[in-house]
Amino acid sequence: MTINRRTVLYGLATGLAAPRIAWAAPVSDNAGRAIAVPQKVERVFAAGPPAAILLYTFAPELLLGWTRRPAPAECVFLGAGACDKPEVGRLTGRGNTTNLEVLLNLKPDLIVDVGTINNTYISLADRVQTQTGIPYALLDGRFAAIAATYRKLGELTHRQSQGETFAKYAESTVATIKARVDQIPQDKRPRVYYARGPRGLETGLGGSINVETIEFLGARNVAGDRKGGMATVSVEQILAWNPDVIVTIEPAFAASVRSDTVWATISAVKTGRIYLSPRLPFGWVDFPPSVNRLIGLWWLAKALYPDQFPEDLGPLARDFYRQFYHVDLTGAQLDRVLSGQN
Repeated sequence: MTINRRTVLYGLATGLAAPRIAWAAPVSDNAGRAIAVPQKVERVFAAGPPAAILLYTFAPELLLGWTRRPAPAECVFLGAGACDKPEVGRLTGRGNTTNLEVLLNLKPDLIVDVGTINNTYISLADRVQTQTGIPYALLDGRFAAIAATYRKLGELTHRQSQGETFAKYAESTVATIKARVDQIPQDKRPRVYYARGPRGLETGLGGSINVETIEFLGARNVAGDRKGGMATVSVEQILAWNPDVIVTIEPAFAASVRSDTVWATISAVKTGRIYLSPRLPFGWVDFPPSVNRLIGLWWLAKALYPDQFPEDLGPLARDFYRQFYHVDLTGAQLDRVLSGQN
């Protein structure tokens, strides 16, 4: 993020020239920071992709713009006007593209970031908030915190009832699925490899936000003995792990691995347990890891434990897309989503 004297002076001048703002009582974000938010919150800047998705699902009219404009193939699966919003860049993560001058010109009432909360992100939020005068809230991006995150967003935007509706959906989904998984014996839980990248050689290590739902469902992440985020591994290592199931978001890899002689001895390949995750408009396992993983939890549970999860995914997906993405899927659209193809 570009921060320089000219930008800061511009921000101070803008603040002095701006009309007086009516402030509500402070709200504590998930980092424990007291955030003073305006009494009316109408324009929210999403600091990264998970925050953009959260905000769009919650209230599309609040979202100032996308960190990355959705592609035409993705826009089909979003509500009317979603893709009319501009691309405004991001403040956090790899390739942050928004500087403070751009941010100030957008005139947000609130900045929201969703994801990991640590000293690095707290320092960034404090610095941006001090230099712009714009309240900057950090929200917990862990999968298990989705319900609480919706409630906190409702509190920050003075839409508590709306936040409660989304929170209850998340709680119901998680509780229903977890109750069944808890009954599955340990020896019936598969060893899973999560394949990312064109050759399937990128994966999430233990505790990585990218494999949270796999680990939440009690499956053993074969790369879980090492802790961290995403990592590149060798084919030899995957052969040694010999996973029972391969989950991927890569259509080309899913198609090629079934006939790749190098992978042929792996249990998942021999039994055909290779699952291509849906990814329109956003990935169902991660990519990015946000609230899109709620519908993905149903899909993943069915893939890992088909006997315990006999539900038809169609009605579940239609309901989710209607409530979260503000779009009614046609039969053809539903088929396209569930195929995992772009």
